Amino acid sequence: MFGKPNSSNPNSKGEGLLETIIGSESSFQGTLRSKGSVRIDGKIEGGLSAEGVIIGERGEVQGDISARTVVVGGKVTGNIHATESLELLTKSQVFGDLHAPQLLIAEGAIFEGSCLMASEKAKIIQLNTVNQNAK
Repeated sequence: MFGKPNSSNPNSKGEGLLETIIGSESSFQGTLRSKGSVRIDGKIEGGLSAEGVIIGERGEVQGDISARTVVVGGKVTGNIHATESLELLTKSQVFGDLHAPQLLIAEGAIFEGSCLMASEKAKIIQLNTVNQNAK
């Protein structure tokens, strides 16, 4: 669980090392940054930036989240920016804008905000095409 990712383990998705856990009886104020994955079962008031973010059913984040992959099972009040994928589980509540190239919203999830589904690569290609047409 806290060791190095094992490539022979079928459950290892390459989402980075789970190195930070905010427990159900814990709270944190400020900006949390991690090069690995973070699991939130408690409460965070502030920004969150990591390789992967998992918010448990009892987890709550009041602030913006930025990560490669994000899985929400609890409550988020703030914007979520995922560069790879974003998943809202059945009991999740999200009040804010979503930005992800791949989005899965389970039945029963609550989402209030706007959503932009575009990858960073698509934006670069589109920008290069516009620049070439302007010449």
